[in-house]
Amino acid sequence: MHQHGPSDFTKSKKTLAKPNIRNIVVVDGVRIPFLQSGTSYKDLMPHDLARAALSGLLHRTNVPKDVVDYIIFGTVIQEVKTSNVAREAALGAGFSDKTPAHTVTMACISANQAMTTGVGLIASGQCDVVVAGGVELMSDVPIRHSRKMRKMMLDLNKAKTLGQRLSLLSKFRLNFLSPELPAVAEFSTSETMGHSADRLAAAFAVSRADQDEYALRSHSLAKKAQDEGLLSDIVPFKVPGKDTVTKDNGIRPSSLEQMAKLKPAFIKPYGTVTAANSSFLTDGASAMLIMAEEKALAMGYKPKAYLRDFVYVSQDPKDQLLLGPTYATPKVLEKAGLTLNDIDAFEFHEAFSGQILANFKAMDSDWFAQNYMGRKTKVGSPPLEKFNNWGGSLSLGHPFGATGCRLVMAAANRLRKEGGQYGLVAACAAGGQGHAMIVEAYPK
Repeated sequence: MHQHGPSDFTKSKKTLAKPNIRNIVVVDGVRIPFLQSGTSYKDLMPHDLARAALSGLLHRTNVPKDVVDYIIFGTVIQEVKTSNVAREAALGAGFSDKTPAHTVTMACISANQAMTTGVGLIASGQCDVVVAGGVELMSDVPIRHSRKMRKMMLDLNKAKTLGQRLSLLSKFRLNFLSPELPAVAEFSTSETMGHSADRLAAAFAVSRADQDEYALRSHSLAKKAQDEGLLSDIVPFKVPGKDTVTKDNGIRPSSLEQMAKLKPAFIKPYGTVTAANSSFLTDGASAMLIMAEEKALAMGYKPKAYLRDFVYVSQDPKDQLLLGPTYATPKVLEKAGLTLNDIDAFEFHEAFSGQILANFKAMDSDWFAQNYMGRKTKVGSPPLEKFNNWGGSLSLGHPFGATGCRLVMAAANRLRKEGGQYGLVAACAAGGQGHAMIVEAYPK
């Protein structure tokens, strides 16, 4: 029997394509309009938004409901009553009750995690057809009683006699009534994300003027895309008892003069992060139909894009909270055997202008690559003319759990429209985590 030496394996590894990995495609993806929190969706529940996205996807793709093998949704701030929001939304949208559904959470990359979990299920042959999506309703977040109050209420529930109840009630103090609010803050460092963004901007010497200018670019491009009908992933949503919502309502191109008047939002009085150069609290949901290529073609679909290589990265949540794209981009390019120059469409999540601009600087720094990333050279900064050309989270909005699918569909739709081949999607997330993925246009 021939004994394989190590060199045989390295040789075969180079020449072999990925023989048993199935090609995975996005047939299509939709989202309901992303709205500023406290507007038209404010009286709904998260599963209402998720259901609307799923119904929109069914309507657009005409996929038979019983063909879907699995449904996965991302969400960040869970509504306690519908903790598995994927299942409630799927039942509400009329999917077969035989189709399993689960919910994932990974901060701002929750929908990304839903998608890549779907990719894994299809690649491993467990499923042929997966629906992935995400939802967030920031208009209504769970506000809890204090720990002391919760403990007292649970103990009262167990108390058998009037005496036991009275003795428990005698321990009640007014401060038990102060509520616990969820915060957009790191649990491990107790720092809000806005503070981190401000420190990051300072560390990379990103000025307030640069941040305002970048935010203005995002809003202006989003407005242009909206006016030209390029945001074709949006499906209208008839809000019960209200009007039909047809477009994102946070797109507000202002002027640099107006923006300059705003006070710092987090670090006062010297901070550079303001309401105008940060993404706003948003309600919204997205959904996409992902299939094995052979299944999509057998069903007569013309897919939009291939989902190719992806990576997840993780750093120190104190100082590198928002640098996910810097770490993930070179990794995913290497994995796919591509360079920055091969990418035709970049779609990065815009949490804050300062975060995007700091990532650009980090990506363009040999010093950062060598000292922090253990790399010999920088990956380089994405050219602005290929970057978030139809607006981004700063202008379109950022429902935490839903943004990942919006990014991938923006990349896929831009590649089709602009005739490019490869898109690169990247995002940072709370916890110091990040994600990047290569999207390839499906041949026309």
